[in-house]
Amino acid sequence: MADSSTPADQPAHEPPGGGCAPGDGLLPAELRSWMRLLAAAGTIEQQLRSRVKDAMGVSHDEFLVLCLLADQPGAGLRMTRIAELLGRPKTRLTYQVACLQRAGLITKSSACGDRRGIEVALTDKARRLLSESTGPLAEAVSHAIAQTACTQRFTQLHDLLPAAAPCTESHPDDHTA
Repeated sequence: MADSSTPADQPAHEPPGGGCAPGDGLLPAELRSWMRLLAAAGTIEQQLRSRVKDAMGVSHDEFLVLCLLADQPGAGLRMTRIAELLGRPKTRLTYQVACLQRAGLITKSSACGDRRGIEVALTDKARRLLSESTGPLAEAVSHAIAQTACTQRFTQLHDLLPAAAPCTESHPDDHTA
């Protein structure tokens, strides 16, 4: 018989035995943790989709491409590498990159030394848009984490996030040679 009581800090959608204390469920702790991480990531992604569209005028998947490019110390990334990092088919990425290029947010060029390879880089327009939009989106991530985790887990997940910095600061890798 299932216990219908739910601790106040445990979301109702959490899998059985998934409270803040380790449970004696069928799954080992590693799999339970992985499932909770997937559920939290899914909830965060759902909450960000409309916010990204409203704030930046791009789809969530296009936003992920922009974030990957923004997090690179160099000028850009090869499309094959972006596809690998996002776990997306290259054909889907080609469409997303075309949309971003039409919006003036990225540039495409031949990869150095490989005429078949395509490198993608952010435009200044994209950098401005990311600078203006990512602060509120980062706050939305923190809020979504708070909604998907109990107090103890929220602290643990939040501690994995970097400390908030003003949007005008450059990435630490930007100044390395």
